[in-house]
Amino acid sequence: MSAHANIIQYFYANNMAKQLSAIFIPGIFGSDRLDELPVLLDTHESHLLDNHLWADNTYTPKVNFTIAYTVDSILLKYNVIENELIANYREINDPVYYDSCVEFFIKFDKDVNYYNLEFNCMGTALVGYGSGKYERITIPKEAVSKIKSRSHIRTMEGGIHWQLSLIIPFSVLVYHSFTSLKNKSCSANFYKCGDKMTYPHFLSWNNIDHPSPNFHLPEFMGKINFIV
Repeated sequence: MSAHANIIQYFYANNMAKQLSAIFIPGIFGSDRLDELPVLLDTHESHLLDNHLWADNTYTPKVNFTIAYTVDSILLKYNVIENELIANYREINDPVYYDSCVEFFIKFDKDVNYYNLEFNCMGTALVGYGSGKYERITIPKEAVSKIKSRSHIRTMEGGIHWQLSLIIPFSVLVYHSFTSLKNKSCSANFYKCGDKMTYPHFLSWNNIDHPSPNFHLPEFMGKINFIV
């Protein structure tokens, strides 16, 4: 067994990995249904990004997310409250992790590679595929452009509240051919960052036990069960 496999086995055997269930939602969701998506996802269980990693400051945005799926897409919604908002990048596959950014990494079956899907608060997307931080292929813009997003930003007591709702078609995951995710399980993690914000920060759903900032460690992913 490889060292990588040993780490994963230890991680799960010692209950260090979180699990969640993504509920199936009937119907097709396209751009014409983006307005109803946030309300619909609010009826489902949300999950906190409660691991504050690597920061040398006490600044901690409040973040939760909700995930579900349909016959042809993954549905995802982030709720974020933070003190500052940056959205400098507007083109597909720009380095949005420098902005106010949320991220979703997902790995299927026994594949050593995984997808990183990263979005700034305006919905600009960066999507890649590979086995590690520096071993990645950028997904073509034509595929990434199929992701539909709706951003809502407002100022409130306690900071700036922004929501990002996403429809991620299976067709964006170009190295896999899915006809359905029903009853499948996969590895995943969810993040919030802002590498060039006044107070850089790194939050995750499942904890990452590593000495320096790096979200690209699939051995520390949690588990998603796509249930009916």
